[in-house]
Amino acid sequence: MSGVPFGVLLDLDGTLTDSEQGIIRCMRHALQQMRRPVPDDAALRRLIGPPTQQTFATLLGSEERALVDEAVRLYRERFAATGIFENRLYPGITEMLDALQALGCRMVLATSKPHIYAQRIVEHFGLDRWLSAVYGAELDGTRADKAELLRHLLERERFDPVLCLMAGDRRHDVLGARANGVEACSVRWGYGEAAELAAAAPDFYCDTPAELVALVRTRIAAAARR
Repeated sequence: MSGVPFGVLLDLDGTLTDSEQGIIRCMRHALQQMRRPVPDDAALRRLIGPPTQQTFATLLGSEERALVDEAVRLYRERFAATGIFENRLYPGITEMLDALQALGCRMVLATSKPHIYAQRIVEHFGLDRWLSAVYGAELDGTRADKAELLRHLLERERFDPVLCLMAGDRRHDVLGARANGVEACSVRWGYGEAAELAAAAPDFYCDTPAELVALVRTRIAAAARR
């Protein structure tokens, strides 16, 4: 591993930021504008994380392209103006990023959120101080699938999958990492429920940002012994 930085691939919603308030309000806005039933906040919270198109297909009970596209348009109408900043960093995140930087890690954002929004959020919170790159989906849904996104990221950044760790709060973070030969850590402060994460079977769990730092330290040490 000499001279090769360890890669830490970080999800955004439910991992670095608590975006629940803004996302739920935007989901509700879209459904209300379409005169569709609006589930309670607990049900909407469980849908935070996957691609927006997938979320609205679930909420509408339909995969009809025109219907889903209209819901996504209405969601983004509010999100781009207001919802994007109804958001906060989780406690301990800046300390975590400082510590990972001190370990010599190369940190990259890997989110199913459209890149155009992810970049604005990164700049708003000053996360570009730590993140060397931001990877997200395109507005048309390209690379919204986490496996596809991570494959693209690994190729572009020339990361060795064995020298990386994906940290995220939902099952698709785990499945996307596994599809690309990357170890996955499920963070338990986000939106993924215990049963969902257990079924995904991540390589590791962390309950706090400080635990993620400790885990990365052990993975760097393990890589150095190879």
